[in-house]
Amino acid sequence: MISIAGHFVLPLEDPILKFLVILIIILSAPILLNRIKVPHLIGLIIAGAVIGPHGFNVLPRDASVVVMGTTGLLFIMFMAGLEIDLTEFRKNKWKSLTFGMYTFSVPLVLGIFAGYYILGYAMLIAVLFASIFSSHTLISYPLISKLGIAKNRAVNVTVGGTMITDVLALLVLAVCVGMAQGTVTPAFWIRLTLSVLVFAGVVLFGFPVIARWFFKKVHDKVSHFIFVMVMIYLASLFAELAGVEAIIGAFLAGLALNRLIPHTSALMNRIDFVGNAIFIPFFLISVGMLIDFKAFFKDFETIKVALIMTVISLGGKYLAALATQKTFRFTDDEGKLVFGLSSASAAATLATVMVGYNIIIGETESGEPIRLLNESVLNGSILLILVSCTVSSFVSQKSGKNIADAESENSMSDEAEDEEKILLALSYQATVAPMTNLALLLKSRKNTENVFALNIINEKENESSDKIAEKLLATAAETAAAADLKLNMLKRHDSDVVNGINNEIREHRITDLIIAVDCERGFSSSFIYNLYNGYLTNENTNLLVYHSVQPVATIQAYHVLIPRNAHREAGFFKCLQKVWNISRHSSTRLIFYADDNMTQMLETIQKKATIDAEFLIFNNWKDLPKIAGKMKNDEALILMLAKRGMESFHPAMQSVSHHLNSDFRDRNYILIYPYANRNSEEGTGLYSRSVNNPDDFAEIGNLLGNLFK
Repeated sequence: MISIAGHFVLPLEDPILKFLVILIIILSAPILLNRIKVPHLIGLIIAGAVIGPHGFNVLPRDASVVVMGTTGLLFIMFMAGLEIDLTEFRKNKWKSLTFGMYTFSVPLVLGIFAGYYILGYAMLIAVLFASIFSSHTLISYPLISKLGIAKNRAVNVTVGGTMITDVLALLVLAVCVGMAQGTVTPAFWIRLTLSVLVFAGVVLFGFPVIARWFFKKVHDKVSHFIFVMVMIYLASLFAELAGVEAIIGAFLAGLALNRLIPHTSALMNRIDFVGNAIFIPFFLISVGMLIDFKAFFKDFETIKVALIMTVISLGGKYLAALATQKTFRFTDDEGKLVFGLSSASAAATLATVMVGYNIIIGETESGEPIRLLNESVLNGSILLILVSCTVSSFVSQKSGKNIADAESENSMSDEAEDEEKILLALSYQATVAPMTNLALLLKSRKNTENVFALNIINEKENESSDKIAEKLLATAAETAAAADLKLNMLKRHDSDVVNGINNEIREHRITDLIIAVDCERGFSSSFIYNLYNGYLTNENTNLLVYHSVQPVATIQAYHVLIPRNAHREAGFFKCLQKVWNISRHSSTRLIFYADDNMTQMLETIQKKATIDAEFLIFNNWKDLPKIAGKMKNDEALILMLAKRGMESFHPAMQSVSHHLNSDFRDRNYILIYPYANRNSEEGTGLYSRSVNNPDDFAEIGNLLGNLFK
């Protein structure tokens, strides 16, 4: 032990000092390293080596560090499953499987060759040695997530392939250990297969049911986050009980909760914030604490094994990424990104090495234990972790930035829409949070400052109206802030509420107005009067009427009805993009009901801007009650409507309010009224093109597919 000024002793034992040192490292690493364009992930690993027991021994790698580090690793895998685009994942499942087999088999073959022929290991040990290189850890995933390209096809394929290769590598570990201990029997295979299937079934099918019930019944925001933590650890525990590593459980937990935690939600923001601010940095520091540079100077054998391990791992992963790039015709940057994400060895590598190192298969003549994997492999794995994580961070950051810049340029060149401005007209306390959460799903990703919340203070009412307005706006601001969105707060005194809202629309040039239907009142006669004689008189503003009886995150699917000739309304394509955003931001299934031509256009859009969607032919609005009967629990309705005189108006729309009050009182629904004014500035370019025949629909669908991505 080393005493400092007679008060502090190294390694530090005081919990305050220990946590302070780690926080200072987490704070300073990004600030210092970003200036020289070095990924801060590397700084955290190196810092861990410097302060760890093999460095200056400032901090011990004790249970507290291990627990926090383990949580960080589980968070990385959980967030990978949570942020993955499930529609793209299903679309690319064969690509993920192909990449998973490439990145598993190529390093495995190289490792067996090196272990058996170069290092002289027995075949069983050579196979276990080779499995070290087959797995990888998505240590650079937080970098990719911050760049906003988590939905890129290369990322999607790599994340999917990670689960495959890690499972296979860990199964090889289990089999090799079983063979070394003589426990591989038919019963072993039956038990392993059944336990893995039961574990996967419970997590993928049982967790969503539990989570949906919890999110419906419990509204406390802190409880939501703690519930997610419980799910992560519970899935990880189930994985270990099933005979696989905990990281597989965390990844499956992310997939299970994917549809229940919208990517734009406050809960997602909390998960991302806590993970990237605390848990993941702890994991990287804990990995660094394992590094012992002195071990490489003990003997030449350690250096030789370490170099062989590093070359095989990086070389095998590079060849696998190159094969994936050539097979699926990825761009050069996408191929490099696949390599960057898959080249880091950490979690499964450590698991394999430590398990092999701790299994004793005999003794030497002098009584020294003979281990399944010797000390040279243990020390070599430390160098492998350091080098591979460094390469992974640099390659991922560079290629990811190139892809992000390219996507940004394409988005700017394809941009054909005016500035989006969304206004929430707040009236009832119970509807404030649901309206704000809906706006988070509807808004475009670029809209970070043009969402407004408004309350009209009726001058005819009592003085308490001002306090009520403050409370409504404060609730909206708090809900939006939790999702990292700053609302523009508006408060207006007016003798007429509808006129006050319309005046604000004109003053701020609002493009989309959201109003709410009170769950208890439904469509009252006064609401219908204000709707048709007030809100729908705005010529350049789309109107959305929202009825919410359950959290938007718990909705499994939306049934979307689109009337004939809806494409002739000037605001229709903007409204359609809002519907697309709902699915993209919440991974929710859309079931479209439309005529033949509209269905063709929607299918064309989906080919480019992929969402989970189904398309049904629909021509009779009188069938609305039948659709209500077909809807399952936790499904909602979206109706595209029109006021009288518009080209898509149908007389049956006049009875919609009656059907909603009678058949949809206990369901969420959104009514969307596109504006019809084609003389506005927005009615130019793509959105005002004439669509007269099937070829026109297909052409517009292709153009919209680029915009909706």
